[in-house]
Amino acid sequence: MFTPSQADVRRFFCSVLAKQKQGTPLDPMEALAGDWISLHPEYHEALSDEAQALARMYEVEAGQTNPFLHLSMHLTLSEQYRIDQPKGVKQALDGLTVRMGSLHRAHHEAMECLGQMVWESQRSGRPPDGHAYVDALLQRASRK
Repeated sequence: MFTPSQADVRRFFCSVLAKQKQGTPLDPMEALAGDWISLHPEYHEALSDEAQALARMYEVEAGQTNPFLHLSMHLTLSEQYRIDQPKGVKQALDGLTVRMGSLHRAHHEAMECLGQMVWESQRSGRPPDGHAYVDALLQRASRK
């Protein structure tokens, strides 16, 4: 199993933006990341300086959004959708996309559920509860 470090993740996103700017071909994962990077121009500055990206800490308490976490969550949701794991996530994200009017907005909504699942797993010391996660996505998809 691939378990990248924080530095690996930051280098990956920085290199994707650099390749996009240079017009260098991207592999499939880089292309997917590049699509999400393109939808977040507010992160381009943070991704443009690898040394600064590796050194910077993002404090949630200070209201700072971590662009690397955010983009990683987009990739996670994209991969979950592609392989429908946990089972039912594809249907739930489809419903959420219809409700929100765009895949991008649906991902942002789904990130709340994904973050909650990860937090609950870390807090309890148990594996992530995929069923509860999909249920939370379905609930958001069915809201009026």
